[in-house]
Amino acid sequence: MSVYIHHGLRTPIGVVNGQYKYMRPELLGAKVIDQLLCTTDGDIHGLFCGNAVGTGGNIARLMGLYSSLSPSVPAVTVDMQCASALMSIEIGYAHIASGLMDTVIAGGIESSSLQPMRVYANGDERNGSYKVAQFSPYEHTPNAMLEGAERTMRKYNVTHEELAPYIISSHQRAAQARKEGILDSIVMPIVIDGKDCVDESIRPNMNERLLKRMKPLLGIGSLVTAGNACLTHDGAGFVVLSKEQGPFRIHSMHSWAGNPLYSPEGALYSTEQILKCANLSASDIDVFEWNEAFAVISALFGRQYPKLVDRYNIFGGALAYGHPYGCSGALLVLHCMRALEERNGRYGLCAIAGAGGTGTAMIIERL
Repeated sequence: MSVYIHHGLRTPIGVVNGQYKYMRPELLGAKVIDQLLCTTDGDIHGLFCGNAVGTGGNIARLMGLYSSLSPSVPAVTVDMQCASALMSIEIGYAHIASGLMDTVIAGGIESSSLQPMRVYANGDERNGSYKVAQFSPYEHTPNAMLEGAERTMRKYNVTHEELAPYIISSHQRAAQARKEGILDSIVMPIVIDGKDCVDESIRPNMNERLLKRMKPLLGIGSLVTAGNACLTHDGAGFVVLSKEQGPFRIHSMHSWAGNPLYSPEGALYSTEQILKCANLSASDIDVFEWNEAFAVISALFGRQYPKLVDRYNIFGGALAYGHPYGCSGALLVLHCMRALEERNGRYGLCAIAGAGGTGTAMIIERL
């Protein structure tokens, strides 16, 4: 059975301790769901929500109960870390394709501002408090993702000079898209304390001089800096999926897993796998949306598909907008939909790497 994307919305993306510093993610997500329900015909049969660093429990259910969604709608929280929201959409897709449900809402929420500190049980040998979970049996450090990016940069001999154009382009494209209002139809207006919320991390004046001034994040000699790595963010985003025909069809989805010490590779390898499964070539894809949590991810794209860089993150990517972990996959899908409309394209490919060496990808078709 075919599964269609009817429409979707996201919030403006806030930087940690910024505009949403006191906003619980389930309340932020409930606002998006309420707005989606205003333009959705028929009943919703399921709610699937990604979340990576929340307070635990079934936060999707709590969010649904805070929204105007019927309390009879079952809700599931998905934790695939950075890939959580795209996996939530994949799970929603599977429920519809199998005939279990007709219409669902899927996406994700995150608040790095309210990320809780946790404590291991007395009997756990890891003991003590922590904010970042363990992703690999080979290491347990709050800097696991940064260290994974560092290893990946060294593995592929990526230099700061190679990364700079991707970083600058991401911010410039995002600033231009905002100036032209290209994403207005998918960004839900939110006002807090009388101020309009915005995508807080976009820096229109990003340049090589600024990038050279940014200190290494892992000590002297480190290649990872605040310029080529995302900050941490807050946000929410969801799409409505249905068996009834809509403007976009989910063509295919594919998940991947590899070496947990090189997690940024997930976007590249999940893309390669889904293209094989879909019997498509990279040149068949009109727009690519990869989650550039680190600029090395963009460099991997440029090396693998040098002739297609003009199709990559055409409105800018996570280096500019930000990376609210459990929500980011939904942002990719929403931006991909707009990019296909803007380019009058047919196929769009979204891909995201996740902590622990995972990745997932989705191809959507504009009808």
